[in-house]
Amino acid sequence: MAQGAWMELFASDGHKFDAYIRGPGDRPKGGLVVIQEIFGVNEHIQDVCEGFAADGFFCVAPQMFDRVERKVNLGYDADGIEKGKALKAQIKTEDALLDLKAALDVAQSAGKVATIGYCWGGFLSMAAAQHLPLAGAVVYYGGGIPTLGDDPIQCPVLGHFGELDKGIPMDQVAEIRKLHPTAEIHAYPADHGFNCDRRGSYEATSAKIARERSIDFLDRMLG
Repeated sequence: MAQGAWMELFASDGHKFDAYIRGPGDRPKGGLVVIQEIFGVNEHIQDVCEGFAADGFFCVAPQMFDRVERKVNLGYDADGIEKGKALKAQIKTEDALLDLKAALDVAQSAGKVATIGYCWGGFLSMAAAQHLPLAGAVVYYGGGIPTLGDDPIQCPVLGHFGELDKGIPMDQVAEIRKLHPTAEIHAYPADHGFNCDRRGSYEATSAKIARERSIDFLDRMLG
């Protein structure tokens, strides 16, 4: 189980929201803003923070739904998916970036900062790479990234996508590569959500390889 703590943060527009904080036992390698799926900062995202903290990173996981509903913690069943999608639809990307900037400011206490996001969080991680002062950004199966436009990324980006993901077909991944040719993009023989061991689409081998690549990337960007 995760062993972090909750902190109250303030975005530049005055919005007050919660973030889950988990630091390493020793001196951190750097800061990592962990961006949720559509299920809130649930037990899985908290455990993701636990894992990256064990690898030496100071993790900040903002509650991205707090602008609409506070303390969202959804499961991966049909009801959770339906509610998560409805909540996501009410969050403007520009507002989400304000919250991510506030989380970044906290994470900077550990040094250089990167983002890592999953599903909707992957989309937001790419948006952050375009608009926030980051040392790096990791994107896990972020759908709809081409809709962010062709603003250049301001930092190195590492992307992970599933070849079996019907929601993000490979032609969309090809479009991402075209829009952001400097990004390092990998595709895996897996479906959407392959990193989450609480989902039926979890694919252990792909998750392991993607995580190893992510750790190597973060070590290089934040070192």
